[in-house]
Amino acid sequence: MKQNNRSTGPVSQAAKRAADSAAFERFARVGYVASGIVHIVIGAIALQINAGGSGNADTSGAVAAVATQPAGYVLLWFCFLGCYALALFQLSRIFLAGQRLKDKELWKDRASNAGQVLVYGGIGTIFASFALGRGSNGGSSSSVSWTARLLAVPAGQWILGLAGLVVVGIGGYFIFKGASRRFRRDLTGVPGGLWSKAVDITGVAGFIAKGVSLVILGVLLTVAAVQADPEESTGLDGALHTLRDQPYGVVALAAVGVGLMLYGLYMGIIRARFAKL
Repeated sequence: MKQNNRSTGPVSQAAKRAADSAAFERFARVGYVASGIVHIVIGAIALQINAGGSGNADTSGAVAAVATQPAGYVLLWFCFLGCYALALFQLSRIFLAGQRLKDKELWKDRASNAGQVLVYGGIGTIFASFALGRGSNGGSSSSVSWTARLLAVPAGQWILGLAGLVVVGIGGYFIFKGASRRFRRDLTGVPGGLWSKAVDITGVAGFIAKGVSLVILGVLLTVAAVQADPEESTGLDGALHTLRDQPYGVVALAAVGVGLMLYGLYMGIIRARFAKL
């Protein structure tokens, strides 16, 4: 296929300048650090729940926990700006995709970039809401609330069921990506020795744990759709509580909690340093 070298005007030129800025790229990597912090805290909360404690093991709960730490306010703004920088950087790559790729690869690359825009834009918005004093650590009740609103609209049950299946699929892909070490394709310039071992340990365990938690979350969403019962949809926090309540659930939740913390280390240190951008 032919390379697409057409100019797309001022927007494309602005995107190219942003993508070529070394300083902007370095700051965009802070978005991975923010994601790492969130997952480390979620994993720690999961272990706390496993030991009989309390806590909200989802993104809003993790950010709320960050806000209570010394210098938490500064960290909230730092993570918010880093997440938005990464989202904007990935958005710039969407405009440049046609100049960098063959046609057959174009939409796959754009979809990946768009997914990261949504993910890091969403995480950044949660950090911003707490930084501005408007954050809510609603936990499972927030998930039930939005699920109830979705079920109340026409075709809402079908939309929720489809969303559940999509989340299950994403979780399955995370498990596959971890088990096959395909996450290494996202990295460049990783040294050998201890660095390489750290990549494998944090990547394999982290992606599998993240995938397991997403599969459970997707199943709960699907059950909520089938039964038209918003109480079945309890978010990531509810998914981890559900895991704990299964046979051998205490052991499984401990493994997932540790795995999520390792995923956080992978994102916050390894991907932040070695990610292909």
